[in-house]
Amino acid sequence: MKLRTDLLEHLTDQDILEEVLANNHRYKPEPLFSKSGVGSLSSASIEERAQEEARSTALIEKLKKRQRESGRKNNSKSSPSPKL
Repeated sequence: MKLRTDLLEHLTDQDILEEVLANNHRYKPEPLFSKSGVGSLSSASIEERAQEEARSTALIEKLKKRQRESGRKNNSKSSPSPKL
C-alpha cells in the first residue's frame, strides 16, 4: 500500500487493523513459526491488487479529510494569548 507520510499522524489503529485483516488470508506462516516467528505473504492476484489499490485510495481520502478537519479544529481553537 502506498501512503503519504504527511498523513501518517492521522492514521488510527482501526485503519491498520482493517488493512491487516484484508491481507491476512495471504499470510503463510513457516512450518516452525512458533520458534522462528517468520512467515511470508503469498503473491497477490490481479483482483487482489485492484482491491488493494481501491483500499489505499479510499484510505488516503479518509486521512486527507481527517487532516482538513483537524486543521479546522486547530485554527478555530487558536486565539491570541492575553498579554498581562
